[in-house]
Amino acid sequence: MDSIVVIDIEATCWKKLPPEGEQSEIIEIGVCLFDFAAGEPSAKRSILVKPTRSKVSTYCTKLTTLTQAQVETGTTFEDACNQLESDYLTRERVWASWGGYDQRMFHAQCDSFVTRYPFSQKHVNLKALYADLNKLPKQIGLARAVKTSELVLDGTHHRGDDDAWNAARVLGSMLRQHGDAVLEPFRQSAE
Repeated sequence: MDSIVVIDIEATCWKKLPPEGEQSEIIEIGVCLFDFAAGEPSAKRSILVKPTRSKVSTYCTKLTTLTQAQVETGTTFEDACNQLESDYLTRERVWASWGGYDQRMFHAQCDSFVTRYPFSQKHVNLKALYADLNKLPKQIGLARAVKTSELVLDGTHHRGDDDAWNAARVLGSMLRQHGDAVLEPFRQSAE
């Protein structure tokens, strides 16, 4: 295993319930590779996805900085999934995200849009791994994990590419502190 694909998505959201007829859907896929040889992330990218079943709310813009006008320039969800497969080999590589939300959202949206799931079944929940390795009583958010790892948050929190990058940086910190063996179960499943 040469690298892990680290993913972070942003989706349409509302302060309370979605408006009638709308549903949460992915509007940004942040992606980068964690390169084991270098011990750091590379190939950071943001893939904007044009929503078809919802609009970007004012609340969503405040949280993510993404606007409806920005995501209107995005690609289709199916094309975004194809880009992940072709550019990052996501069906072959182990992939990771901060928590299980990204994995659940991709499964749900792929089912809803009748689109092929773009990832392997080899997923690392970095949030759970971080809590386990650091013997925390509960899982913590990415921004707090960056801080407790003695790193500085790069970019804008709640933007997919920046959050994927920061999650990969925390992964690097975990590996330096606890060794590569923490990923051995995932490496074995990838071969």
